[in-house]
Amino acid sequence: MECEFPTVNSNMQEVKEIFDSVKTIAVLGLSPNAEKDSHKVAAYLQDHGYKIVPVYPKEDEILGEKVYRSLKEIPFKVDMVNIFRKPDALGAIADVCMERGDIDVFWAQKGIVNNAAAQKAQDAGMKVVQNQCAMVDHRNLYN
Repeated sequence: MECEFPTVNSNMQEVKEIFDSVKTIAVLGLSPNAEKDSHKVAAYLQDHGYKIVPVYPKEDEILGEKVYRSLKEIPFKVDMVNIFRKPDALGAIADVCMERGDIDVFWAQKGIVNNAAAQKAQDAGMKVVQNQCAMVDHRNLYN
């Protein structure tokens, strides 16, 4: 598989604005395994005051929060999706974000890039971050 270079992306000033404005973050692919990056990042964000909404195919609770099977199932506003999925899944995720109409930020974690999906999300009015770790960026900005 060929890796893409992110051509659709936010700069660090925009990333700071994202962290200052979002409250609720759906973490797509949040593993219950504390050794996994998705768990570490979500726990860090939760420890820094963000409401984490786990989206995972199994488990009932992760990090003390109810687990949803899909982004579509979440019955309240989500400010940001933080994506720990393969790049080819991002197109469908962008579609669901657009369908919901309440997602402000489309964030694909480190190593995850899909410019077509990112462009679709941006065109729909979402801020987009690709190939960046939310935990690392938050630490760099606030510590």
